[in-house]
Amino acid sequence: MTINFEIAPGGRCKAVVQGNMTIYEAAAGKTALLGALADAAELEIDMSWVVEMDTAGLQLLILVKRESLKAGKPLRLTGHSEASLDVLDRYNLAGYFGDPVVISPRTQKKTAGARSRAARRRT
Repeated sequence: MTINFEIAPGGRCKAVVQGNMTIYEAAAGKTALLGALADAAELEIDMSWVVEMDTAGLQLLILVKRESLKAGKPLRLTGHSEASLDVLDRYNLAGYFGDPVVISPRTQKKTAGARSRAARRRT
């Protein structure tokens, strides 16, 4: 997992997560995201480039959300990838994070292609 940080005026930080959010990357991601939360007035985590996510990645997001609530700092998840949506849906936690789920254009294109292939198979 690679996390790139973009700092905006007013102490806002955007963390763009790329790659896998799995047990193998969770420890490094924890240090990076909690550090960003500590330094920022608010944190946005862009999930649009997450390729694979498991329960360790989900636990990391829950930890960052819990710490943001303790600190009184807003946290937003944006640009949900197909992998991140799958895990959030599986555990019914989209509402816990309280963010509108917006499917990235890349994901929309992939799922539209899968739907059209499935429709062709049925005919």
